Amino acid sequence: QVQLVESGGGLVQPGGSLRLSCAASGIIFSIRTMAWYRLAPGKERELVATITSGGNTNYADSVKGRFTISRDNAKNTVYLQMNSLKPEDTAVYYCNVQRFATDYWGQGTQVTVSS
Repeated sequence: QVQLVESGGGLVQPGGSLRLSCAASGIIFSIRTMAWYRLAPGKERELVATITSGGNTNYADSVKGRFTISRDNAKNTVYLQMNSLKPEDTAVYYCNVQRFATDYWGQGTQVTVSS
C-alpha cells in the first residue's frame, strides 16, 4: 500500500513559520487528491487543506491566507507551508492521500505554537 511519512513539525513561536512535508512511497501512481488534516487537543479532526493532481487547492477557513499547500508530483510529495502561526494551530498534522477506494494516512507530525 501507499506509505506516507510526514516531517517538518516542531515548536515555534506565535507568528512563526513551518513547512511540513509528506512523502509518499509504495504504490504511488493513480494518487489524485493529497491533503493535510490536523487533530488538536479537545478538537475534532479538521481538514486543513487539499490539493489535486491538477493543482486545485482548498483550505479550511481557519487557515486561509496563512497556509499554502503544494505538491511535487515527480517526488510524490505534498507540502504545507504554514505562516503566521497561532497557538490554536497546535495539533498533530496528518498527511492523507486517496488512491482508488482507499485512504492512506501518515504517522503524524507534531506542531506546537507557543511563546
